Amino acid sequence: MTDTPTVQSPAQGQARAQFTVPAAHPMVTVLGSADALLRVIEKAFPAADIHVRGNEINAVGDAGEVALVQRLFDEMMLVLRTGQPMTEDAVERSIAMLRASGNGEGDGQETPAEVLTQNILSSRGRTIRPKTLNQKRYVDAIDKHTIVFGIGPAGTGKTYLAMAKAVQALQSKQVNRIILTRPAVEAGERLGFLPGTLYEKIDPYLRPLYDALHDMLDPDSIPKLMASGTIEVAPLAYMRGRSLNDAFIILDEAQNTSPEQMKMFLTRLGFESKIVITGDVTQVDLPSGTKSGLRQVQDILEGLDDVHFSRLTSQDVVRHKLVGRIVDAYEKYDSENGTENGSHKGRGKAGNRGK
Repeated sequence: MTDTPTVQSPAQGQARAQFTVPAAHPMVTVLGSADALLRVIEKAFPAADIHVRGNEINAVGDAGEVALVQRLFDEMMLVLRTGQPMTEDAVERSIAMLRASGNGEGDGQETPAEVLTQNILSSRGRTIRPKTLNQKRYVDAIDKHTIVFGIGPAGTGKTYLAMAKAVQALQSKQVNRIILTRPAVEAGERLGFLPGTLYEKIDPYLRPLYDALHDMLDPDSIPKLMASGTIEVAPLAYMRGRSLNDAFIILDEAQNTSPEQMKMFLTRLGFESKIVITGDVTQVDLPSGTKSGLRQVQDILEGLDDVHFSRLTSQDVVRHKLVGRIVDAYEKYDSENGTENGSHKGRGKAGNRGK
């Protein structure tokens, strides 16, 4: 933090902005502990000289950068007024959204504050919210459409946010049950070699869905809800021949469905139900020569009324920052070397992934 008694005057061609933090908000909530948030802002806006004196923040420098700094502090205050704290991650994502909007890359009116303060579900002392603009649009699409596809790389919250919306729908009595399913395709492993009964072999594959449920519901209530059929977690094959009414249905890892399985699943849709299908088309584990139903369905259903495709990118990864960089590195490698998921096309199973 630069705490100075005087503020630099703007030179010719430069601009200056001043922001006063209301007395009701301690400066530490705006600047962060040990000025951690301020350091993030200063690093993101090197063309602006930011000074803090008391509860006033001044920015001098490039006009475009200064305007963004002003907007950023305005957005941060809107978030803080809701009682939600600002984190370094939230500040970085706010800056990214503002820059995208300023560069004409944004195609909507959503502001960082609107994205970061949208509550989906509160459970066990924590609140689940979208963290990026694309995540907010994905969540909004689930509200508006009967069938939504969430397509994007690992760590973008596709399944987690869908699960939160499912629990929200159940708790608000919009649906009577939640059905969670995955195709039982091994990611480089063979279920047949695992010990135990068929259920015990399949159970580890469905474990990520159980883990998400435990984040959102009282763990003691989950066995009761599953025993009563209010929540069902099952392999995709168990959906065949059924009509699923009054349900919120999530198909996870949909890139590992065949075209036939995808059609079968979509036609299970019953009255008063909602379907969310999630997957990553860069991580297909189907046998050689088998097309991905998730890839094909985009060509078939794109533009169909009440069906929406939400596409997330590495910019929406909410895991460790390195995950987003890994996703970008693989995409760059594939683009430069004519490969898919880092493997050469036409060389065995790996080479046929994603067809």
